[in-house]
Amino acid sequence: MNESETRAEYIDPKLKASGWGEIEGSKVLREFRITDGKIQTGGTRSKPEIADYVLVYKNQKIGVIEAKAENLPATKGVAQAKAYAKKLHIDYTYATNGKEIYAISMKSGEEGEVADFPTPDELWNKTFSDWNEWKDKFSSVPNEGEYGKRYYQEIAINNVVNAVAEEKDRILLTMATGTG
Repeated sequence: MNESETRAEYIDPKLKASGWGEIEGSKVLREFRITDGKIQTGGTRSKPEIADYVLVYKNQKIGVIEAKAENLPATKGVAQAKAYAKKLHIDYTYATNGKEIYAISMKSGEEGEVADFPTPDELWNKTFSDWNEWKDKFSSVPNEGEYGKRYYQEIAINNVVNAVAEEKDRILLTMATGTG
């Protein structure tokens, strides 16, 4: 069974059983394009970075899942899952072959097998234990433009919104010219 079949037969039903895409405010973004690929010599691009799944709840990306074919060990996708989570600034990531689920906390460094994917509320509470009323209000406002945002633009926006919600006196945002 290849990776696509594994996703359809095993992973999608497990996500649905955990409430992803079923509970209001939760979404599963499949084949989420993180980058278009590095520009190489001669103007060509390398292979784009695409996460198999990104879990979204209350307009916040809170989980990344890297899928592998059923016949491969779930841990085969750990390095990729960590790289995607690091790039997207997501605290929890998972690698799976459909039968085994390997969970990784980018916050604490804890890793290990789990029986099921967490529900949207469980993952939300693990990710945002310090969430407040202002963050709820800000996250309910969609900020998608016509073309969408690049991952680093979304991270910058979220950092500014969180700083305002936490009533910080100062905010320093550093981005390269032309990126924002």
